[in-house]
Amino acid sequence: MGTQTHPAAGFYRPEFKSEFFLPRYWPTWLVLGLMRLSLHVPWRARAFFAARLGDLYYLLSVKRKRIAEVNIGLCFPKWSAEARGTLVRRHFRATMQAFLDLGWFWWATPAQLDKHIRVTGLEHYQAQYQRGGNVILLTCHSVALEIGGPFLSRFFPMISLIKPVRNELVNWFMTKSRTRSGGRLFIREHGLRPIIRSIKQGMGFYYVPDEDLGEKESVFAPFFGVPAATLATLGRMVKLGDAVVIPFFTRLLLDRKGYELILRPPLDNFPTGDPVADATRMNQELEKAIREMPEQYMWTFKRFKNRPDNARSPYEKP
Repeated sequence: MGTQTHPAAGFYRPEFKSEFFLPRYWPTWLVLGLMRLSLHVPWRARAFFAARLGDLYYLLSVKRKRIAEVNIGLCFPKWSAEARGTLVRRHFRATMQAFLDLGWFWWATPAQLDKHIRVTGLEHYQAQYQRGGNVILLTCHSVALEIGGPFLSRFFPMISLIKPVRNELVNWFMTKSRTRSGGRLFIREHGLRPIIRSIKQGMGFYYVPDEDLGEKESVFAPFFGVPAATLATLGRMVKLGDAVVIPFFTRLLLDRKGYELILRPPLDNFPTGDPVADATRMNQELEKAIREMPEQYMWTFKRFKNRPDNARSPYEKP
């Protein structure tokens, strides 16, 4: 994949290629065009179509549905089977709502964004920024993940990580969209050094650590009471970057037209220096936010794939 890299910071910048006009990319252009049209679809109508598409996604994506059922069963064992099933269906609807809204977000004017996106708790970041403090924004994989960080980069210089996808046109477009307000991106292969350097230069780091990358890079810490392979990098980054951690979450307003970005006060007494204790604290902060909007967490990720003592994965069929 062709890229251009800033010589000092190592920012990730895929190139636009003439081959994107070849027939194999025409279906991608068609999807992008349809998403562009969503900018002109009223919110109520878009929500109606999203619900119908979410129901279809729920019916057709057997594999994703089973992963969500396993995750929700592990995280909410005291819920009734009916309540857990309802949450799964609501999750698929919320996923499609956020997907359709991406077209609106990518092409909306600043005035349109300001009308439908509100920010709560911005003063927590402003206080750090004004005193020259460094910030790591802690968030989780929610359906509105693509909106939070890019929107906040309108106010403060931001960096985040991106996982390149196979479709190079989609990859170019996603990168362009995430950086249109001045944000910058790294890929995981760049390592920790350029991220720490950017944090120390005053750029906020939009950090999404809730994924199972295996035992080698992780410690086991409880997540909804379930031992989960959890990245133990946050405490180290705080120390190396002389930063504070501000929990930051983006919520789809299911009963309104738009989104809410929520910044919470910086974590106190963090890090402790104990990797397991710090990973546990991090998971607790994410869990608190997820409980407030459970249908919007990405339950289709295999969050508990690796188990302590090499126990059997819960996603394996009996």
